[in-house]
Amino acid sequence: MSNPLTHLDTKGQARMVDVGAKAVTERMAVARGRVLMSKDTLSLIIEGGMPKGDVLAVARVAGIMAAKQTGSLIPLCHPLPVSAVSVDFRPDPEAGAVEIEARVKTVSQTGVEMEALAAVSVAALTIYDMCKAVERGMVIDKIRLIEKTGGRSGHFLREGEQPWAES
Repeated sequence: MSNPLTHLDTKGQARMVDVGAKAVTERMAVARGRVLMSKDTLSLIIEGGMPKGDVLAVARVAGIMAAKQTGSLIPLCHPLPVSAVSVDFRPDPEAGAVEIEARVKTVSQTGVEMEALAAVSVAALTIYDMCKAVERGMVIDKIRLIEKTGGRSGHFLREGEQPWAES
């Protein structure tokens, strides 16, 4: 018999993992990433002068929507009852960057790491899309899991990093 927590069946074919026997627990994940850009482009975002409108407000909604739809975006990912999603931004004028952090919570049988990572990724892509007419050379960078709690594997906190204060 195959390992019940693998995406491969006994014949080596892809399948969705059966999490039916796992306990329902509260789970949370925090992911972070950034979009690098020129200082002039970042100034336009901060000052609300981007031609397409309020970049960070639209990116926040896009990130939240992505977290809620991760099961439809990522093959073999479980659709989860997401109970809370926040997407926050920290413009860094010195670095010419917008830092993005997503926090996702659920009470379910599996974790929300993919939902947090999807939220950051789609928020970053939205920033790029809304600013590309001004600057095409932006870089989406360093998307990573910062923290995860709940479930059998317990607590994970990336060494050297802390989640931002919960908003």
